[in-house]
Amino acid sequence: MKTLEGSCRCGTVRFSVESHAPVPFMRCYCSICRKTAGGGGYAINLHADKRTLQVQGETAVYHATIDDGKGGCETSSGERHFCPACASALWVYSPEYPELLHPFASAIDSELPKPPSLVHMMLGSKASWVVPDVGEDDQCFEAYPDLGLEDWHRAHDLWID
Repeated sequence: MKTLEGSCRCGTVRFSVESHAPVPFMRCYCSICRKTAGGGGYAINLHADKRTLQVQGETAVYHATIDDGKGGCETSSGERHFCPACASALWVYSPEYPELLHPFASAIDSELPKPPSLVHMMLGSKASWVVPDVGEDDQCFEAYPDLGLEDWHRAHDLWID
């Protein structure tokens, strides 16, 4: 596994976590990621082992509301952790997957490997001003991609034991 060291912009929160899948290959254009962590119109989430998370400082948590498809909203169980002092997005945790943690690549201070290609997901939710920079070998999806973080890393022989 690779140790990922991260922090917020002001240094109030620092964290480390172990990752089998540290390649920042997936850009999420959904409204939640875009508005809470995506200055470029998207956010990049990594894959990490929640059990290894070590945090210095206190985070604040945001639970997004999601359209329930019936004209209402429901509150997501996903916890978006951010710095209460500078509002830097740090990681996402969902109790439905208690062993996983998804740090935002933008919060990682460690060197990250360059991805061989990118996956652009949730393009159906992108802002009208966003023009995705799609490479020749990139894949694009209106919603969720065919492969998740672990599967993509394994398929590209990038999973670290």
